[in-house]
Amino acid sequence: MLANYAKALQIDVAGFGPHALRATAATNALDNGADIAKVQEWLGHANIATTRVYDRRQSRPEDSPTFKVTY
Repeated sequence: MLANYAKALQIDVAGFGPHALRATAATNALDNGADIAKVQEWLGHANIATTRVYDRRQSRPEDSPTFKVTY
């Protein structure tokens, strides 16, 4: 079903599926302030390290303290 929607929207089917949607939802929740422990529970991960894979907040330049420094 997802592949049919992707084709209709002209989205690359290779990177579009249930896991990609799940990962996007987890990343979006974390980006919008969700508690990582709650996201871990929601995803059913036994280990928090698995959930941290979706936590990209630390890799965004705007989250770095040096991003706010003006020269």
